[in-house]
Amino acid sequence: MRDLSVVRETRTVLSGVGFEVRDGGWLAVIGANGAGKSTLLKALAGVLPHTGEVLLDGVPARLLGRRERARLVAYAPQAPALPADMTVFGYALLGRTPYIPYLGREGRADREVTASVLERLDLSPLASRPLGRLSGGERQRVVLARALVQQAPVLLLDEPTTALDLGHQQQVLELVDRLRLADGLTVVTTLHDLGLAGRYADTMMLVADGGVAAAGTPAEVLTEALIREHFDARVRVATGADGRPEVRLERP
Repeated sequence: MRDLSVVRETRTVLSGVGFEVRDGGWLAVIGANGAGKSTLLKALAGVLPHTGEVLLDGVPARLLGRRERARLVAYAPQAPALPADMTVFGYALLGRTPYIPYLGREGRADREVTASVLERLDLSPLASRPLGRLSGGERQRVVLARALVQQAPVLLLDEPTTALDLGHQQQVLELVDRLRLADGLTVVTTLHDLGLAGRYADTMMLVADGGVAAAGTPAEVLTEALIREHFDARVRVATGADGRPEVRLERP
């Protein structure tokens, strides 16, 4: 991303933002509420107008057709509109749309990919259940499933652990990490939980005041001074046994 700026109505949300994620890397975008994290992902996904340039493996995204871009970038929004009467399997299967010919229908391979992803996300027992009958955590996993079914090399996840309990938070992020390591998947996530961001990402970017306040390794970004300045929070940052930073709230 080079010199990316986004204006919504009359307010400049992002200005001159630039960064690079290596193939197979995991970038966590952090920042206070309203900093522009979700806006950044929407711009990357091509669903929000912006200036500046987004390049995919060196190719400007603006030169790609919608189907071609959808085969390269999958996007899971934080709060998508879910048709209440559609089943879990049917919704996840929509991730195969970029591979289905116009006026065509999904094939056996598309259904097999969908079934495999649902199984890995512990959603197989819910495959025939309507979306309107799911809990918040179940809906969140179904949104992730649709993105994974897309089988794109770049995965954009906007707060993928929202509404998930601790067990499913870990399950989802571990699955994403395994896919990243096994398939060379490039991951960009927004995460409110700084501890989770520091544990899974290999690079981080702190967004504040419409720009990049800090970027680098988790140890370089998750410092007590930066967290105090940009989150107005008192924390203690320690180094865990695996060398990654561990963030703990400190009582006043």
